[in-house]
Amino acid sequence: MKILGIGNAIVDVICKVDDEFIKKNNLTKSTMKLIFDEKEFKQLLSNLKIEKTVSGGSVANSIVGLSQLGNDVGFIGKVNDDDLGGKYEEGLKTENVKYFYFKKKEELPTGTCLILVTPDSERTMCTFLGTAGKINDHDIIEKDIKNAEMVFLEGYLWDEGDPKKAFDKAISHSKKVAMSLSDLFCVERHKLHFIELVKNKLDIIFANEQEILSLIGSETFEEAITFSKEIKKNVIITRGENGAVSINKDQVTEINAQSNLKIKDLTGAGDLFAAGYLHGVINQLDSKECLIKGTELSSKIIQKIGARI
Repeated sequence: MKILGIGNAIVDVICKVDDEFIKKNNLTKSTMKLIFDEKEFKQLLSNLKIEKTVSGGSVANSIVGLSQLGNDVGFIGKVNDDDLGGKYEEGLKTENVKYFYFKKKEELPTGTCLILVTPDSERTMCTFLGTAGKINDHDIIEKDIKNAEMVFLEGYLWDEGDPKKAFDKAISHSKKVAMSLSDLFCVERHKLHFIELVKNKLDIIFANEQEILSLIGSETFEEAITFSKEIKKNVIITRGENGAVSINKDQVTEINAQSNLKIKDLTGAGDLFAAGYLHGVINQLDSKECLIKGTELSSKIIQKIGARI
């Protein structure tokens, strides 16, 4: 197996809203908010018209993208043995993704992410993790990790206690580790942990410009480049309309964003960029070709609703 992804198994519920809805519900645009009360989540959802429902989760989206490119991939993520859990598993299998989790009855339902898309195509997420947030080290089987050439993790997984144990176990048995910082909210909440991971335990790091600047406590992109060179890893920074940059040890490679796109929804842009880039890595493409593939996939996904091509 080329890549095994480990992340929150979340069913995405996509709704279109206006900016007033974001303000009225005290949400911060373009970030992810965790909702711990199921009733609060259902109340929020009750006021909305659902555009689309799909099996999601950041790393799961990337893994599906990698599968669609013909790569042998798998995923570990915790769902309940309920209706949404069954649909989630079926959704992965339909995409030829090996699912390394045996669902059973859990106390909490399968996790759900409410994706609110505003007229400017930005997405604001409200996530009820449900049983996805209860993944632990017992859900990670050592031989599955060792059978993969690379493990791909998401920063979102760090958001509760037990998942950290799953995270650590996966890293300790993996040959190579890639991780997405996921979200500015995650970076600010776990900055010290993330710095330790980035410097000492990861091989490939994905971040957008906001996330990497927050991580290192800087305001200039040049300092992000300097930091990335110093840690001698492969750091990939996406910059929206300014394209993307790969810093691989001392080598800096840049690519422009594609122009004249009919943007509908930015959900999954980073996830599919990571899929394209990692496709390049595991197929021995150079940094420029990896960036081109990442940009190609992210450009496709933002011209449709949802995070699956």
